[in-house]
Amino acid sequence: MNNETALIFSWLNVLTKKRYDMLVEKFGSLDEALQNIDQTLLSALGCQEETVFKILNRMDECDPEAYQAELAKRDINLITIEDPQYPARLLQIADPPVFLYYKGSIDIINEPTIACVGKREMSTYGERVVDLFIPAFIRGGMITVSGLATGIDAAVAKETLRAGGKTVAVVGHGLADIYPSANRGLAKEIIEQGGLILSEFPLDQPADKFTFPARNRIIAGLSLGTVVMEAGEGSGACITAELALDYGREVFAVPGQVFDEHYVGCHQLISKGQAKLVATPQEVMAEIGIISSDTESASSTKEYEAADTEEESILKVLTTMPQSTSELVEKAQLDASIINAKLTMLELGGIAKNVGNGMWVRL
Repeated sequence: MNNETALIFSWLNVLTKKRYDMLVEKFGSLDEALQNIDQTLLSALGCQEETVFKILNRMDECDPEAYQAELAKRDINLITIEDPQYPARLLQIADPPVFLYYKGSIDIINEPTIACVGKREMSTYGERVVDLFIPAFIRGGMITVSGLATGIDAAVAKETLRAGGKTVAVVGHGLADIYPSANRGLAKEIIEQGGLILSEFPLDQPADKFTFPARNRIIAGLSLGTVVMEAGEGSGACITAELALDYGREVFAVPGQVFDEHYVGCHQLISKGQAKLVATPQEVMAEIGIISSDTESASSTKEYEAADTEEESILKVLTTMPQSTSELVEKAQLDASIINAKLTMLELGGIAKNVGNGMWVRL
C-alpha cells in the first residue's frame, strides 16, 4: 500500500488482520479498498452503526499530509504489515496489528526478546525479582519487552537501562503522549539508550480498558517467551501469559509465598500447567536456548566470613526474605545502633541490601 493509504487507514483505527484480509481479497489492495470506503462496506466488515459513523467522521477530518508532518515533528514512524521492517515474530501470531507506530530503534525487535510482565502495585519481593532477572537477561544479550505501566513494567525498563541493555515498551495508546505521565522521562531514556516505544494506535488514541488487552497481545507476540514476575488473581500479566501460550511461546512464572495475594496469579498459572516455575533467570534462558555469560547461579548465596561475632549474629538471622531492623534486633539480640552500623557495612560489601521501607535482605 502507498504511504497515504497507510496514514489514512491507520488514522481510522478500524483494521484488524481479519478485516485487512477481507479488503485485500475483495479489492486486491488497500489502495483500491480506500476508494470504496462507505457505510455499506464498513457494515460488511462487522462494524457497529456507532463505529461506522465515527470512522466516516474521522475520514472526513483526515488530512494525510498534515498527519505525516505531525508524525515527523514528533520523530514517530509508521510501518505496515506489508513492510519488510515489520517484526517477523508478530507475523506468526493469529491477530497481528496491521499498523505499528514507533519511536526509536525498530531493528532491535528482531533480536532475542523476553517479555517481563507483572502487577502495577509492585511489592518489595517483586522488585527483587526484577533486580535478579533483568541484569542476567541483559548479560545474555536479550532485549526486554514490557508495557511501560507503573510497577513491574517500569521497574523492568529502569533495570534494563541500569544494566546497559535495550528495552521495548509497548503502550496502549497513541504516541502523542505517554501514559502514565510519570513515565515520560523513562520513555525518553529508553529511546536515548537505543530502545523502542511501540504502539498500534493513531496519535490521538487515549488509553482505555480496551487498548491494554490489545497491547498485551503485541508484548506476547514480539517475544520468545514471557516471564510473569508478579501477578495477582485476574492480573493483566496473566492475560499476556495466556496469549503467549496461544501463540506457542514459552511462559514462565516466578513463585511467591502461598499467603501473598500478589502471587496468586503466578501460582494459578503454575498449578494449571500454563507456566513453568522458575527461580532463576538462567532457567528461563536455558529453556529458550539463550546461552548466559553468567558462571555462577544467581540463586547461590555469597560466601562471606563475618568480621566479628556481632556481624556473625546478624548473618545468622538475615535471610533472603525482607525483615525490618526491629525484627533483626529481636532475633540477633543486639542493640539497634549496632544492627544499623553492621547492616551498612554489609551493604557496602554487597552482602545485604536495603530493599526499601526499612526492610533488609541477604544477597
